[in-house]
Amino acid sequence: MRCFTVLGPSQTGKSTVVEKLGSLEGAPRKSSSPYGLNLTEFTFGNEAWCALDAPGPNEALAHAQHALLASDACILCVSSAPEEAVLAAPYLRVIEASETPCILFVNRMDEPRGRLRDVIAALQDYANHTLLLRQIPIREGDRIIGSCDLISERAWRYREGQTSALIAIPESAAEREHEARSALLEHLSEFDDWLLEELIEDREPPSDALYAISSRVLRENRIIPVLIGAASHGNGMMRLMKALRHEAPPVGVLRQRLARAGSVDENKLTAVSFHAYHRQNVGKTVLVRALGEGLRQGASLGGSSLGAVQNLANGRSSSAVVPASGDVFATVKSDHLPVPSLLTSDAVVAPPEWTEPPTPMLERILVPGSERDENKLSETLAKLSETDRGLTVLQEESTGAQLVCAQGPVHLRDLCRTLSDVFHIHVTDRTPSPIYRETIAKPSEVHYRHRKQTGGAGQFADVKLSIRPNERGRGFTFSETVKGGVVPRNYIPAVEAGAREAMEKGPLGFQVIDVGVTLYDGQYHAVDSSEHAFRTASKMGVRQALSEGSAVLMQPVFRSEIHIPSIYSGSLVQIVSALKGQVLGFDRDETAKGWDIFRALIPGSALDDLARALRSATQGIGYFSKTFDHFEELYGKEADAIVRAREEPGVAH
Repeated sequence: MRCFTVLGPSQTGKSTVVEKLGSLEGAPRKSSSPYGLNLTEFTFGNEAWCALDAPGPNEALAHAQHALLASDACILCVSSAPEEAVLAAPYLRVIEASETPCILFVNRMDEPRGRLRDVIAALQDYANHTLLLRQIPIREGDRIIGSCDLISERAWRYREGQTSALIAIPESAAEREHEARSALLEHLSEFDDWLLEELIEDREPPSDALYAISSRVLRENRIIPVLIGAASHGNGMMRLMKALRHEAPPVGVLRQRLARAGSVDENKLTAVSFHAYHRQNVGKTVLVRALGEGLRQGASLGGSSLGAVQNLANGRSSSAVVPASGDVFATVKSDHLPVPSLLTSDAVVAPPEWTEPPTPMLERILVPGSERDENKLSETLAKLSETDRGLTVLQEESTGAQLVCAQGPVHLRDLCRTLSDVFHIHVTDRTPSPIYRETIAKPSEVHYRHRKQTGGAGQFADVKLSIRPNERGRGFTFSETVKGGVVPRNYIPAVEAGAREAMEKGPLGFQVIDVGVTLYDGQYHAVDSSEHAFRTASKMGVRQALSEGSAVLMQPVFRSEIHIPSIYSGSLVQIVSALKGQVLGFDRDETAKGWDIFRALIPGSALDDLARALRSATQGIGYFSKTFDHFEELYGKEADAIVRAREEPGVAH
């Protein structure tokens, strides 16, 4: 079986392309994953094929990445509008990082919204590989009625729902065809000395030789050929499928590529797991592509026995099914197989680094609808994070509630639906509270005496403490300068412990940071003094000093790295400024052509707004990662509102 992924932005007709390709020589067999990955098995040219139709939203990019891990080649569907080329940038980035041979298909040419050369030029801004036209459109007025193949120099007229008809190259297209063919041959000659010599000698190379060269350079992932068509009308589908059949590499090349990327012995690499999901009353289903022979139910894979092998189309298990090299199959009761991963018979190998999904930007607390759901939620989220690498599951620092980090609102909605439909856990979501702190603005001194007589041994401790603001980021410090044994040495650790306890909640209601405490004098009683007494005296004394130290609210500030196509960089200064952030600068992204990395300091309370503004400004393409940087003072009405909210019952920070 040969396998390819069809991917690209939403509304580019990916599913229609897969449907038409699968129907060229018979009826396809289709299966679907709850995550939106559709698998279509079909036969073409007496060969078995499997098309992986990746979901289109950028929030599901992780599933497209994992599909590439199991693919011999891919088809990138793009719009015929030059201004929409940027929407393909995330996919070009992933395709090039994965080293997957790619055919770029400009779909919907029946409704062109710009010149093809402008579409290719706009896409080239995001591709390191040369985008090489293999066809040009034939126009009749404003309509595109066919295409001309630049290698065979044959022209084809589209026919609705039928195979295109061979026609002579129209005179109106002859000059453009000659120009485009010359560019094609010039680029191909960069990878073939014989062709270069033929061109220098002004000899016309035969079509068979050119097809062989173009096939080789695609298999070697040297270029990205560009084909055109309109899948909804069946136009260009046969040419696209023939290009896949003759030019896409066999499964052995994928095995070599994955072995090299994962530093695995190629002879031991048996399979690759690339997708998983949970089904009601079934459990975890894992999709696997065999890269070698000998796999069947009970065989050793990933260090344990392979579970039941299922038919993709009907979900039926059979111990008689023996996947051949290249076959895609589903397996249940194989929970030991992580996704994605490279698999030998006795080991699981981590996938290549390029399979890492974008950093999740949307953080939400999931609130279960009942106590029964609360007990199940943590375990269930852990299961789901194993099958969806775009999801991160944490706990809220202040409450311990389940905190999920999703790719965006669509991803979050799908997660909640899966919890409800598959696991019968009903949840609502809320925005997590930023982690505020407080400190003091001025030093103070306090003399605190703790004395208590309750029958029997009493309690006595007397401490004199100096409290001062520390420099930012230094945290809590404790020192002592007592002399003459006024506070015995064995009680000083208790004084420090009491001071630390006082830092847990300051006068504003938040944890206190960046404060130094010094014990400089005190008294003790030979009978009634104890560690508990000095701990209590220190705690109460520090609390009193904090209330006199002009408490200041502190907000968290995060260092953010924003990844965006370069055309959007100019809008980020205004976005960051509106969020009261600080621009640190930006650089070209050395790992992705046409992308910038924009650095800024953003208040923690504004991260949710940053995610929304970024999605809006970049059509959902941009994303950011964050790391905590420091706390800084917050004053005025905003600080007052936060403190008032902290005092309300049920509000956690």
